[in-house]
Amino acid sequence: MSPLSLFLQADVVVKVVMIGLLLASVWTWGIIFTHSARLSSARSKARRTIEAFWNAKDIDVFVDAHRSHKDVSARILRAGVDEYHRSVKTGLADRAAARDRIAVASEDAMAGELEKLSDRLNILATIGSVAPFVGLFGTVWGIMRSFTAIAGANNTSLAVVAPGIAEALFATAIGLFAAIPAVIAYNRLTHRLDAFENELTRFSDRFQATLSRQLERR
Repeated sequence: MSPLSLFLQADVVVKVVMIGLLLASVWTWGIIFTHSARLSSARSKARRTIEAFWNAKDIDVFVDAHRSHKDVSARILRAGVDEYHRSVKTGLADRAAARDRIAVASEDAMAGELEKLSDRLNILATIGSVAPFVGLFGTVWGIMRSFTAIAGANNTSLAVVAPGIAEALFATAIGLFAAIPAVIAYNRLTHRLDAFENELTRFSDRFQATLSRQLERR
């Protein structure tokens, strides 16, 4: 009754279900580790850039020095400053429109980076919602096969019934093994991503306010 023996004795359809769920579990943990590392790294880099920016004396000098940086806060700064200079270069007939363009440029840069960070999180949601049903399908199929075999053997003793049902239920267990970490990780990573987005939004708003004050002085 070991997991290996349950797998080896299972019907071929149940074996395919088990293998698929095990691969989904491996895929889930791969996404969890890679996305956790990416999000932690992105958040750390963004915080360092934001802290350095508020301590900088000249915005243009700071942005030029960080043009090669690829973190999301640096991209927000570049997008906003570049749009600011384009607006100033073409004249400030409408300062409100210039502020709107700066806001759009900054928010678009932030949204693009957040989309990259959220890539493949939908896979966790899919695995978390689908894996239990796939495991249940394997269980139902295995139980049907077990009852067919029992009927053919004309023997309903527990020793005959239990192994087949155990093999079938093992598929549901693997489905839950794949689904539970996927659901927990999806909720946790989504929460962290939302918190990071809120941090970036606050920074972007303060940064836009700084550029808006510079527009007023022109």
